[in-house]
Amino acid sequence: MEMGFTEIRGSIVQTAFWNFDALFQPQDHPARDVVDTFYLSHPKKGKLPKKDVVEAVAATHENGWKTGSRGWEYPWSPEEAKRLVLRTHTTPETIHYLFEHKEPPVKVFSVDRVYRNEKLDYKHLAEFHQIEGIIMDEKVTLRDLMGTLTEFYHKLGLEKVQFWPSYFPYTEPSMQSTVYVPELKTWVELCGMGIFRPEVLAPFGVKHPVLAWGGGLERLILLKLGIDDIRLLYKNDLGWIRRTPVCQR
Repeated sequence: MEMGFTEIRGSIVQTAFWNFDALFQPQDHPARDVVDTFYLSHPKKGKLPKKDVVEAVAATHENGWKTGSRGWEYPWSPEEAKRLVLRTHTTPETIHYLFEHKEPPVKVFSVDRVYRNEKLDYKHLAEFHQIEGIIMDEKVTLRDLMGTLTEFYHKLGLEKVQFWPSYFPYTEPSMQSTVYVPELKTWVELCGMGIFRPEVLAPFGVKHPVLAWGGGLERLILLKLGIDDIRLLYKNDLGWIRRTPVCQR
């Protein structure tokens, strides 16, 4: 908020349309399997948005529509898009917000709970919190995105920041950010980032570049509090809570 962003929130239950299809994630992507995603059994399906938006997303998946892309070259299924899921990331709220706010500038963020079908251990939970943000404006570039993330990490006391190329289905170019943690004497990966692809923006009428990033809140907390087991954050250990200062220096 100090950097000029506004917080947004949304429902933890989303249609697969907003959670996956709107972000140009193909319907046969492994992340959409029940092994990775929690699907609702009752009710099983929700409603799709208005017809012209659905048709634009479908055409983008099938043949690229107006984007110059070939799409994913498969027959897109509206029934698959109607399935209800516990959101696997907070990006459904982001793309929905862009759909309703097409004019720049837009600077929004969310810190909210997401769900993935993970095996529980000291590094993984089936539910956790994601930090996500976007900037939509005229002529913003990857350098602006790297500068924003660098400033964000500096405000958290993480001074050394690096970026390297990566891949995500809905951004291009895409990057990963890492920070150096002196206590661990190593570099730690914190979040993915990139510029939304035309296949994501065009169906919703967004005509300006959108810088986006997302990462886990718990990983930051582990680093800041020196914790090596993520489960401790959810155990309600009153002794640990009382011993841990609210404000970290």
